[in-house]
Amino acid sequence: MGTDHHGNRYGRSERARQAVLEAADDLLVEHGFAGLTVEKIAARAGVAKQTIYRWWPSKVDILLEAFGDDQAEALTPADHGSLAADLREHLAAMADFLTTSDAGAVYRALIGQAQHDPALAARLRDTHLAAQHARDRLPFERAVARGELPADTDIDALVERLVGAVHYRVLVTGAPVSRDFTDALITPL
Repeated sequence: MGTDHHGNRYGRSERARQAVLEAADDLLVEHGFAGLTVEKIAARAGVAKQTIYRWWPSKVDILLEAFGDDQAEALTPADHGSLAADLREHLAAMADFLTTSDAGAVYRALIGQAQHDPALAARLRDTHLAAQHARDRLPFERAVARGELPADTDIDALVERLVGAVHYRVLVTGAPVSRDFTDALITPL
């Protein structure tokens, strides 16, 4: 997911990369997208501004990388051997990720910015959201393989129905996305 950063012979580049990504997350939460600058990120991470520009062309690129790393780590569904159990855990994790984590704040900021930036919207869709869609399909694919769902199940439609409901609450209505809400989404399956 992340860009390979080759640093000096002492291996400081990976530490610096992580410091930059964490600083970007923290500062976005503190100052919002408009208040986030490469200068602030560099100061918080303890790296030179030139180091950041050597690795990332803009603050958006930093946020995309931070979000991608966090998204893959937090939103890869576990396999409990049951579609219902897998979905209950995955949708609850998704709701928590989108509403309470710094990475969720990054996502919301990127989605907002993408409304005015077609190039960012395309990058977000083609890379991060496509990769997450593939992860969101996993519980259904495993259920088909186990015979829990028919082989001709429209997995993409199920993913859109379940994940879309969570995103709608987070991004459109702002309504709470409780565990009761996410559990109820899978009841009709």
